[in-house]
Amino acid sequence: MTLTPSTVLTEPAPATPAPPAPSSPRQPARPALILSLLLRKLGAAAVVVWAAASLTFLMQALLPGDRATMLLNQQTGQVQERSAEELAPINEMFGFTDPLLVQYLSFLGGLLRGDLGVSYQLLQPVTTVIGDQIAPTVILTFSSLAVAWAVALVLLVLTARRLDWVSRLFSGLEAAAAALPQYWLGIILLVVFALGLGLFPVVGGEGLLGLVLPALTLGIPLAGFLGQTMRTEFERTLDEPFVLTARARGMSDTGVRIRHVLRHALLPGLTLTGWAIGSLFSGAVIAENVFSRPGLGGVLVDAVNGRDLPVVCGVVMLVALIYVIANLVVDTAYVLVDPRLRLAR
Repeated sequence: MTLTPSTVLTEPAPATPAPPAPSSPRQPARPALILSLLLRKLGAAAVVVWAAASLTFLMQALLPGDRATMLLNQQTGQVQERSAEELAPINEMFGFTDPLLVQYLSFLGGLLRGDLGVSYQLLQPVTTVIGDQIAPTVILTFSSLAVAWAVALVLLVLTARRLDWVSRLFSGLEAAAAALPQYWLGIILLVVFALGLGLFPVVGGEGLLGLVLPALTLGIPLAGFLGQTMRTEFERTLDEPFVLTARARGMSDTGVRIRHVLRHALLPGLTLTGWAIGSLFSGAVIAENVFSRPGLGGVLVDAVNGRDLPVVCGVVMLVALIYVIANLVVDTAYVLVDPRLRLAR
């Protein structure tokens, strides 16, 4: 058979088998993803708590001076040298003479059992000392957080991208509020609204009236932080196509801001909230002392002045634990606010 050019051109080439299509990896089920995320977060939380526990132990173990002598002097009110016979019962009770590694392992074992030690001053379990005063501090912390979010959201919805001078004015006010020292702000509010106008109790007020000024003391600076954090994202979202579509369908400006724009602007604020809860809890110490409120503030001040290290360390551990829990809650709130993150995580 003679091959002509046309024959060569028209003769089909032998077919080669197509390579098999790569199989896409099977995505794990959503419950498995959620469980994996939870385990990672719990592992990171355990590391944070362990680090805080180790630092609190070192604060006690490496402090200059003999702890047994210091404790005995606090109990008797006399600063003097003590004999070995006098110090022996205290060393045996608290294990001060054990090797440092033994003390450290005993300390960690106590934490796993929920045992924070015994107060040097009160000779009571630290958990009891903290538990008796934690409720007012928790109430003040979350009241301040509610005030901060309410102020930040109202100002953001009402002022963002309105008139140019209005937006600039309130953006500047948010920056100024974020820079206010809590101690100074508390004194100003006390002098003006309690001493001057007599609208609120001056010392140790109970009920809602006694909670207003301390909550404002902690909430106003945080509201400034939240407003500054969310304002940029809020104004950027106002230019998104879905916002223009909602307006074209006849939705009011306020409805667009609340139902569509605000949801996207919440994410930066939620990021800040995890840190803010721990900061408010520690800042409650300042407000409680300014307004003479019951709570952990007075307990911590007395413990610091008396060098009652187990109580001080117990409060530090509690703040670390609250910080960890708050961040776990914030991560969960991310998914609730923006369902797209479920797949990304």
